[in-house]
Amino acid sequence: MTEERHLGETIRQIREENGISLAELAGKCQLNAEMLEHIETGQLLPSLAPLMKIARALGVRLGTFLDDKEQGGPVVVRGGHAESVVRFSGSGLENTGELDFYSLASQKKDRHMEPFIVEVHAGKESAPELSSHEGEEFLYVLQGAVEVVYGRDTHILQAGDSIYYDSVVPHEVRASGEHSARILAVVYVPF
Repeated sequence: MTEERHLGETIRQIREENGISLAELAGKCQLNAEMLEHIETGQLLPSLAPLMKIARALGVRLGTFLDDKEQGGPVVVRGGHAESVVRFSGSGLENTGELDFYSLASQKKDRHMEPFIVEVHAGKESAPELSSHEGEEFLYVLQGAVEVVYGRDTHILQAGDSIYYDSVVPHEVRASGEHSARILAVVYVPF
């Protein structure tokens, strides 16, 4: 099963288990019902922001969509063995690049942070479509360079640079230039 299909089926299953219609969920998370249907069927690869809105509207943490099982103790991930969780589009429906998320806490029960290694693939240049959600994000560039659009400001971060910001401010993260980048991202979304 593809990651997109697994993600969509998990969302649909949680929605149906809670007796929430597609239209009700769309209203709760302020997204288009057609977009939600495409996400649930695996036809649309969402960006991270809509996924966070869906999680909040369903009353689950973001990791619920990404994990198959949970454990209570510490989770150790050995170098090079991070689980590929899901691929997200850069933002909106345009191909501004893709983000491959590798979980560093997959299966950790009751976590409040979502740490990832993220491969930020270069995409076509276009005006950024900014997204926002509750919470905070910390990014540390491991390789390459990323462009972080935060409100009206744009920050170019090189390997070794970091940024910590409030996610409620509209933002976007994408590769800077023609080459992909690799970052450590820690996302906190209040539950």
